Amino acid sequence: MLEGFVPFPPEFAARYRAQGYWQDRSLAQEFADVFQRYADRVALIDGDTVYTYAELDRVSTNLALNLLDLGLRPLDRVVPTLPNVHEFVVLYFALQKIGCIPIAALVTHRYAEISQFVQLSGATTAVYPETAGDFAFAPVITRVQAENPSLRFRLVLGNAGAGEVSLRELIATPAKLPASRLAEIRIEPTDPCIFQLSGGTTGIPKLIPRTNNDYAYNSKVAAEVTEINADSTLLLVLPIAHNLPLACPGIQGFMFKGAKVVLHGNTRPVEMFALIEKHQVTHLKVVPALLIRLINDPAVENFNLSSLKLIQSGGQRMQPEVRARTRALIPGVFVQENFGMSEGTLMFVRASDPEEVKLETCGRPVCPDDEVLLLDDEGREVPDGEVGEFTVRGPYTLRGYYGVPEYNARQFTPEGFYRSGDLMRKHPSGNYIVEGRKKDLINRGGEKISAEEVENLILMHPAVQNVACVPMPDAAMGEKMCAFVILKAGQKLHLKELVGFLLTKEIAKFKLPERLEVLPDFPVSTFGKVSKKALGELVTKKLQDEQAAATAH
Repeated sequence: MLEGFVPFPPEFAARYRAQGYWQDRSLAQEFADVFQRYADRVALIDGDTVYTYAELDRVSTNLALNLLDLGLRPLDRVVPTLPNVHEFVVLYFALQKIGCIPIAALVTHRYAEISQFVQLSGATTAVYPETAGDFAFAPVITRVQAENPSLRFRLVLGNAGAGEVSLRELIATPAKLPASRLAEIRIEPTDPCIFQLSGGTTGIPKLIPRTNNDYAYNSKVAAEVTEINADSTLLLVLPIAHNLPLACPGIQGFMFKGAKVVLHGNTRPVEMFALIEKHQVTHLKVVPALLIRLINDPAVENFNLSSLKLIQSGGQRMQPEVRARTRALIPGVFVQENFGMSEGTLMFVRASDPEEVKLETCGRPVCPDDEVLLLDDEGREVPDGEVGEFTVRGPYTLRGYYGVPEYNARQFTPEGFYRSGDLMRKHPSGNYIVEGRKKDLINRGGEKISAEEVENLILMHPAVQNVACVPMPDAAMGEKMCAFVILKAGQKLHLKELVGFLLTKEIAKFKLPERLEVLPDFPVSTFGKVSKKALGELVTKKLQDEQAAATAH
């Protein structure tokens, strides 16, 4: 077993097997059946590249053998920072076939994040494009490799330079090793098959181990609740490695049903509308910010979107008027609210729920053995209808983050319930309503940003004496980050200068503050702590006043 991994307790594992949630098969075994059962059906479309299930099986097997030949071994950790391209899917299934563990990094991650992932996981391999926009990956990976002796292999999606191997060549070059080598590899179903990433409140994201057993179940049960069948087609534009696009039900869930996945590398509305019409897309995954952009784009009237049956929305709460406008534009569509976390538990609104329940709630858990407690600050269960912290355990919810025992002691109850940091109350229907969060996170269009991580960097600025980063409301993204600062005597600071300074720290751009407020002092709570609640109210009031003034003119 992987050192630093927290397994499910034996009595719970036995229960989950008895209930049929866990099949005790690796993802490789699960998908071997899928590839055979649906061999001639189209599995994946990426522009002009089309794979049937049999072809996806063949190319991922070939890549798996070439990766073994290169020197990768079972339980090796791999950090792919790839965009939405078919090579990611081929790589993902190849890694599953040799028992390697991908880390769900994003193409938007930069040196700060990639170096953390490699260091935390002891990764042997990085996989990356040559460039993303004007950003070149190779110099960053060179630095990360120099600082981490574990990182031996560098696979580039493009032309290989010094010390690199071309991923496309590994996919295309016929393998020297026989396919029988894969059959010799023993993958434990209770081992991790992927590390998802937490939106941790501390400066360093935590690695979430998802096991073969729980991740397969996660996708299968989500596929049932989102009404997928073999004729379904998913358009995927959200970042491919995130839990929602990959497994909730995502690529995995659609392929378990023999359905089709269409990949696309951006969220431009006109391009998305054209793909929906061309491929008769039935399912679309969005965050509310994206759906708002789609329904307000004039081009929405120029395409036939009637094939759409279900729009799955996650990442943050959706306003009822967005759902109503979507239904007016696409009458047959069900906008399905869901609450999910990379740590496990998924909650979905059901099509059969009454209208007011669909509008008010984020759904209920997908599994009968998802055990939910809403707890107060003393750890006591709150009465129904009252707000408490959402804590949960179940057959696909982790029992500990990877390699951080001290942190786990705080994040889990003694009984193994995960403390999510989300504040919820139970609706009379049995569904749940999100009421906020205890975690110090900013939710920018579904990307969770640790306030502490950004605050620590801002404190390095020579003009800053103290800082507090808080969410501010935004019509498109839900929330954006406002940085409140107290400056040192005689100093000045503007947002453009602060952003320029933070860019030198090589963090992902979505983490940058989008407003700066300078104060002589911070409001404090009764406990003497900086009151982020008061700061949030202050910036909200300022935004309202600015909007009122603009309207008046």
